[in-house]
Amino acid sequence: MQHTTFNGQYARVLSIAGSDSGGGAGIQADLKTFSALGCYGMTAITALTAQNTVGVQAIHGVPAAFLKTQLQSVLDDIGVNAVKIGMLHSPEVVEVVAWAIDHYGLKQVVLDPVMVATSGDRLIAQETVAVLVSELFTRVQLVTPNLDEAGLLLQKNLSKVDELQNAALALLNMGAKAVLLKGGHLPGDMLSDVLQVQGRDAVVFEAARIPSRNVHGTGCSLSSAIAAYLALGLGLEQAVKQAREFIRHAIAQGAAIKTGEGHGPLNHGFAPQVTHVKPLP
Repeated sequence: MQHTTFNGQYARVLSIAGSDSGGGAGIQADLKTFSALGCYGMTAITALTAQNTVGVQAIHGVPAAFLKTQLQSVLDDIGVNAVKIGMLHSPEVVEVVAWAIDHYGLKQVVLDPVMVATSGDRLIAQETVAVLVSELFTRVQLVTPNLDEAGLLLQKNLSKVDELQNAALALLNMGAKAVLLKGGHLPGDMLSDVLQVQGRDAVVFEAARIPSRNVHGTGCSLSSAIAAYLALGLGLEQAVKQAREFIRHAIAQGAAIKTGEGHGPLNHGFAPQVTHVKPLP
């Protein structure tokens, strides 16, 4: 697939997220995804992590005022076509992101409510969760929780496939415009994800599980791919469908590779897309 941009610009995607020193998740995974899909990626870093394939050793939050300066630097000069939001560690950081969405009129925004790492490490303070819901759910186009994150948001255990659709509806009732609830943490050979949009019937995506221990950063990469496809002009359902296919290929192409001693990364660069830019007149 080749993408052509207009008015002498790339499709521009901004990641507002934490840094993963191991390179498999966070802004590192986001930038790899944006580039692989032919987009121009930018970042506003919310936190630094000491992290590798076996876990998260330390988290150093970026002050909210500095995050705001990063956002102003990027948005005042370069601008964006879509935004992906990842790890937000404090209420003050959430409020800065909400300000940016309003101030710059950001429309195509994907929120990946990063709360738990693949290793099981908790990445968000409890007091931040309520602010995340109240300040961002109504402001973004799509929320993409996995099963553990949805369970934290809804304060209930989700352990069955037939619970996904009701859980997605419950998240809509919390203010979200659309929810992609990912069922990858459920046991079994088949995977089910549910896309629920306000006022529409649910869309269920099913696919066979790809055996691999290299799944670190899967959620980050999926939300980034959705944002990239939105920036490239796809509608929401098609962007989700294409993003899921990209992730499945990235998992399959990285399954046999050993990186570190734990959960390794995806192979984001299995088939990078070429972007042709129309010159300015």
